Amino acid sequence: MNTETILFVDDEDHLRMAAEQTLELADLDVACFADAASALSHVARECPGILVTDIRMPGMDGLDLMGRVLEIDPEFPVILVTGHGDVELAVQSMRDGAYDFLEKPYEPSRLVTSVQRALDKRRLTLENRALRRQVGRRDVIESRLTGRSEAAVRLREQVRAIAATEADVLIQGATGTGKEVAARALHRASARSDKPFVHINCAALPGDLIESELFGHEAGAFAGATRARYGKFEHARGGAVFLDEIDAMSQPMQAKLLTAIQNRTITRLGSNDPVELDVRFIAASKQDLEAEAAAGNFRPDLLYRLNVVTLRIPDLEDRREDIPRLFTHLVTEAAARYKRPIPDIPGAVLTAVAARRWPGNVRELRNAADRFALGLALDIGTVAGAATTGMSLADRMAEHEKSLIAASLTAHGGSLKDTYEALGLSRKALYEKMQKHGLSREAFNAAE
Repeated sequence: MNTETILFVDDEDHLRMAAEQTLELADLDVACFADAASALSHVARECPGILVTDIRMPGMDGLDLMGRVLEIDPEFPVILVTGHGDVELAVQSMRDGAYDFLEKPYEPSRLVTSVQRALDKRRLTLENRALRRQVGRRDVIESRLTGRSEAAVRLREQVRAIAATEADVLIQGATGTGKEVAARALHRASARSDKPFVHINCAALPGDLIESELFGHEAGAFAGATRARYGKFEHARGGAVFLDEIDAMSQPMQAKLLTAIQNRTITRLGSNDPVELDVRFIAASKQDLEAEAAAGNFRPDLLYRLNVVTLRIPDLEDRREDIPRLFTHLVTEAAARYKRPIPDIPGAVLTAVAARRWPGNVRELRNAADRFALGLALDIGTVAGAATTGMSLADRMAEHEKSLIAASLTAHGGSLKDTYEALGLSRKALYEKMQKHGLSREAFNAAE
C-alpha cells in the first residue's frame, strides 16, 4: 500500500458497503475487509494509510487487530468502531494507543472528519520520519568525512547523492586516504544501513580459498568441507559488500565476480542451485583501474560493471587546510578509544601538524593523533612531500601560509583576535589573507 488508503474492517456486509460509499464520495481511497487478518497483511511501518475497524468481530477482533498493528508501528492511526455497550472499552483503548473511536450508528460526516484528521496525522508522522532520516544520514556523512576544504565538501556531496541510490560504486584513492571510511559512510547513509556491511580484503584472501570465502560451499565440496557454509556474499544479504584492494584479485576470480555482479546470483561450491543476491557492491583500489585494464591486469568488463559511479578520495595534500581540524577530531576519537581524557592541543602542535607533509595521508595522521592522545612525543618536523615537486617557491610559500593560518584558527576556535595576535598580524592583514586563501571564520568556529 503506497498511497493514502483507509483500511476499513467490519464483518457486516452492509456496513462495509455504506462506509466504502461514504469515503469514496469524500474522494478518499478505501479498501474494505471482512476480517482482521486480511487487513493486517496490508499494514507496514512506512505505509501511509490508516485503519478503521469494528471491535466486535469473530476470530481476531478489533482490539487484537489494533494491538498487532501497533506492534508494527506504534504511531499507526487506528479508529475503533463501537456498539452502545463498548464506549468504556473504547475509551480504555484510546489510552492503549487508539487514535479515535466512533459509536454506532455514526453520521457519515463524522466518519469522514475522523478519517481525514487521522490521515493528516499519518502524513505528518511519515514526513517527520523522513526528515529525521535525512538529518541522521547527513550527520553520519559529516562525522565520518570531516573537513571544510573544497575537496572534502565535494566528496561529502557525492557520497550523499550516491547513498540515495542503489548503484554499485568504485572508490579510488591513494593508500591511507580513507577509502574504507568513505565506503562505510556511504553504507550508513543508505537505505541499507541497518543491514550488514561486509568488508573483504581481496589481497588478504588465500587464492585457493577465495571462491569458498565469497560464494560459500556445500558439505563435501572439497577436502575438509565437513558442513555447508555461507559465503561472505550471502552473509551480506540486504546490505553491502566492500571489496577492498580489488585489483589484487586474480583474473579467473574476476570473471566469476563479474558473473555474480551481472546476474546478482551465486552458486556455492559443490552445488548446482543458484542463490539470489540482494547486495550493493562497493569496490576500492589504490591503483588506476583504467590503466590496469589497459595493461591487461584487470578485466575491462568488470571495471565497467563496478564503476557505475566512481568516487575519488583526495590526498591529504589536496586539502591541507583540513589537517588541523582533522587532527583535532582524530585526537578526540583516540582519547575515547583508549579511555583517556581529551588532551589540550597547543597551537604550536597544530601549526607543526599543518606544516608537515603526510605522505601516508589520513592513516599516518591518525597514527600521530593516537600517539598524542596517549601522551607520547610526536616527531612532527616538516617533511617534504612528493606533492610539492614542480611547485614554484611562491606556491609553496602560499600553501604553507594557508596551513599555518588554518592551524591557528583551529587552535583558537575561530577567534580572529586570538589568531591575529598569535600570528603577529593586524586584523586587516589576517582578513585579507583569509580571503586570499578561501578560509572562512565559520569553518573554524569552536561551537561547530
